Amino acid sequence: MKKGGWLVYIVLGISAVLFTSGLFKKISHLKKGYAQEKVIAVIPKGTASMWWEVVHAGANKAGQELGYRISWVGPEQETDREKQIQVVNDALVMKVMAIVLAPNDQKALVRPVQKIKEAGIPCVIIDSAVDANSNDYVSFVATDNFLGGADAAKCLGKALNGQGNVILTKFVQNSASTDARAEGFKKTLEKEFPNITIVAEQYAIAGTVEDARQKTLDMLTRSKNVVGLFAVNQPSSVGAYKALQAQGVAGKIKMVGFDSDPILLEGIAEGGIESLIVQNPYEIGYQGVKAAVDAIDGKMVPKTMPIPSMIINKSNLEEMKQKYPAALGL
Repeated sequence: MKKGGWLVYIVLGISAVLFTSGLFKKISHLKKGYAQEKVIAVIPKGTASMWWEVVHAGANKAGQELGYRISWVGPEQETDREKQIQVVNDALVMKVMAIVLAPNDQKALVRPVQKIKEAGIPCVIIDSAVDANSNDYVSFVATDNFLGGADAAKCLGKALNGQGNVILTKFVQNSASTDARAEGFKKTLEKEFPNITIVAEQYAIAGTVEDARQKTLDMLTRSKNVVGLFAVNQPSSVGAYKALQAQGVAGKIKMVGFDSDPILLEGIAEGGIESLIVQNPYEIGYQGVKAAVDAIDGKMVPKTMPIPSMIINKSNLEEMKQKYPAALGL
C-alpha cells in the first residue's frame, strides 16, 4: 500500500477515536444531567376525569414553587389497577426523588407501596387510603371521606325532613375514599335519621358516568317511592344526575352529590341538585407534593394531613365560585 494510503487510514482512525470519545462524553453528560434533575412522580387514580386535572394543577404549582419537575402519568380509567401498578414500577426504574400516589385499589396497591419504601424513595399517599402499614409511606393527604359522607347524610336528611326512601350510587369496589363516603352516609342516616331508609345501592363497576347513569336508572325503576339520592364522587354524581334528568324527576327527588363538575354546579343553580360535598383537589395535589419535598429534605411530616371539604348549595353557590374556583374546577 502506498504511503499516502496509510496516512488516510491513520487520519480516519484518529477521527473515529475522537468522535467516539466525544459521543461517550456527551452521553455521560446527558445521564448526569438527568440524574441531577429533580423529579417527583405524581400518579393519579386516573387521567380522564376533570377532578384529577385540578389535582394536577395543584401538584404542578407546588413543584414550580419548590424547584421540582412533576411527572404526571397514570391510567386513563380509575378501574385500571394493572396500569397503575406498572406506572409505579416505571417510576422506580426512573429513580425519581419521591412518589405521590393516589391508589385506585386499596388492596392491589399494597405491594407497590412496599416496593417504593424498599427502594428508599419517599411515598406520599393522596386522596384514597391503601391497606399498607402506615410506616410504608410518609403521609396521607386527603379529605376526611367518612365525615364527607356524614355531611351528605345531614344535608339529605334535612332536605327530606328526616323521612323517606333513598338510593345510593356508589363507585368501584375497594376504592377506599368512596367506600368511606358511603359508610359515613349510611352510619349517619342510621344514627340521626332512623326514618330514612336506603332501599337500593349499587356500584358503578366500570367507574364511568354512563355506568353510574345506568345503575341509577335501574335503581329508580326497581325501587318504589324514592325521594332522595346520594352519589359518592364526580362520575357517579354526574351519571346519577343525568338519570334523574332522563326520568324527569330532577329536583323532585332530592339529590346530594360529591365533588364538583360544571354539570353539577348548573344542577344546583337550576334546582335539580340539593347540595354538593366538594373536596379541594387543588389543595390535595399541592400539599401532596409539598409533603414529598419535606420528606426529601429530611423534615418532619405529619402522618395524616386532612384537607377540609365544603358544602355547596344554591344559597352560597356564587360566593363559592368566587372564593374557590380552582377547587371547583372553574
